[in-house]
Amino acid sequence: MPGDMQGKIALVTGTTGIARATALRLSAGGAQVLALGIDEAGNAALAEADPRLVVRRADVSVPAEVEAALGFCEERFGGLDIIVNSAAIHPYGDAVETDPKTFLRCLAVNVGSIHLTARWGVPLMRQRRGGAIVNLSSVQGHACQRGVAAYVASKGAIHALTRAMALDFAPDRIRVTSVSPGSVRTPILELAARTFDGPGADVDAVFQRFGAAHPIGRIGEPEEVADLIAFLASDRAGFITGSDHCIDGGLLAGLGVR
Repeated sequence: MPGDMQGKIALVTGTTGIARATALRLSAGGAQVLALGIDEAGNAALAEADPRLVVRRADVSVPAEVEAALGFCEERFGGLDIIVNSAAIHPYGDAVETDPKTFLRCLAVNVGSIHLTARWGVPLMRQRRGGAIVNLSSVQGHACQRGVAAYVASKGAIHALTRAMALDFAPDRIRVTSVSPGSVRTPILELAARTFDGPGADVDAVFQRFGAAHPIGRIGEPEEVADLIAFLASDRAGFITGSDHCIDGGLLAGLGVR
């Protein structure tokens, strides 16, 4: 909806995949957007795609870098209304195969970053009498597959943390929700294709196979998820908080049936 983000100031973590689509969608809606990422190529491509965006390199698992980024946000834009926590990594391996460093890194990026952006972002939202936080989880937080222990642990934790934050910040008129996508055309899904079918996999063919597992018959597009995030972050979702919103082409509805 043109202008649905007019006057809003938004922080988006991540600059590729769903994060990229979300930053572009919020900017297109009229928001001033600060995007944070460590992928230099992704950062550059996002900045080129929309010169109105401000893109800053930051590791959102590092407290000092998040604190600095939120300080920059306040100086540059004067406050904050929206946080979209979409930065994520996706290691593979079960709880034995995954080394401790990788496991903890996954939790730090996927979950710890949500704590950090709230720690320094919520005070800015309080100054503006409210706001919205949208956390990117996954259907893997509801029903998981084998060999992704660290990732599913992080995504399940996001659901619980979202509920806790919603209760804690409701008196501040800050709403907190999560979004759980199914298979979506992103760099992480490309990694999945090459993990399961080998480095030389025909990614499009694998995506078709992944899509067939969804009752709707295809994988999702990042822009579809971005539209849901934009709605949840907007004033139109003013009575929605503490909830998770699946956007999975019917995947969870069909588990155990197909």
